[in-house]
Amino acid sequence: MPVTFTFGEMLSARSVIGSTLAELGADYDNLWVLTPDIGATLVEFRDTYPERFLDVGLAEQACVGIAAGLAYDGNIPVVSGMLPFLSMRALEQIRTDVCYPNLPVKIIGTHGGLVGNGGSTHYAVEDLALMCALTNMTVTSIGDPLMVGEVIRQSMTMQGPIYIRLAVGKKDMVLYEPGQHEVRIGKGIVAREGADATIFTHGTTVAQALQAAEEVAKDGRSVRVVDMFTLKPIDEELILRCAEETDGRFVVLEDHLAYGGLASRIADVLTDRGVSLKAFERLGIPQVYAGFGEDEQLRDKHGYGLKDTIAAARRVLAAS
Repeated sequence: MPVTFTFGEMLSARSVIGSTLAELGADYDNLWVLTPDIGATLVEFRDTYPERFLDVGLAEQACVGIAAGLAYDGNIPVVSGMLPFLSMRALEQIRTDVCYPNLPVKIIGTHGGLVGNGGSTHYAVEDLALMCALTNMTVTSIGDPLMVGEVIRQSMTMQGPIYIRLAVGKKDMVLYEPGQHEVRIGKGIVAREGADATIFTHGTTVAQALQAAEEVAKDGRSVRVVDMFTLKPIDEELILRCAEETDGRFVVLEDHLAYGGLASRIADVLTDRGVSLKAFERLGIPQVYAGFGEDEQLRDKHGYGLKDTIAAARRVLAAS
């Protein structure tokens, strides 16, 4: 079974954001970039288009409100910052000022999940549940830094808002060779083929899921890995196809609260369609404030690290 990823190559997703926005600034003269004092990687856009760049300081609510005003005036605003604060401190502004009128505001941010070692106040772990609950919001969570630019480019022609979730964005593992997979908002990526079970994942845990599938392959079992980088709208067709093609055995792995994120959305699809599985396990953050530590250490501590993923895959494969 060929492996479709290459470990070792690291790239900064933040740099991809900065260069992509600077490139798009030439194509879209109504593109604005705003930040709540998190603009170090936006220097290229700022220096090239200073009249369309705005740093509001540490004021996420104001940043989103100004973005909404710019969108009302026919512009395409991008808000770039830290997701723990954009998703929670500015939630009312996103809901009422952006989603209610369905404005084309792009919210791009870092620190999705237990990354950055900033402690519980600086982890975005409820964010996907919150954003998926908002009417008109498209929700993505990206693991491969090379995908970020393509998602941003596609979002330029979207009518409504989009939420783009990243990890810390300084050193991110390149998962796919350029052009290897079609990156399309609303469609998942089969990162690894397999016939015996499926691991669904997104964002920071895609690499871990691929490692787990590689380890389980030593048992003579083939596990499919799906990078469900768009959580809303979710790829229902792919979920149903995996249920049929991988013997009704699912593991869902995510760097988010175990309930309210991808696992809950997949469970909703299955329930709504009346599809029964042989086995379903969800791996994510339990109802705890996770504390300090490196992200891999915290995953192990809270039961969704690599060893836990391998064990969960073996459990669903053993289910009768």
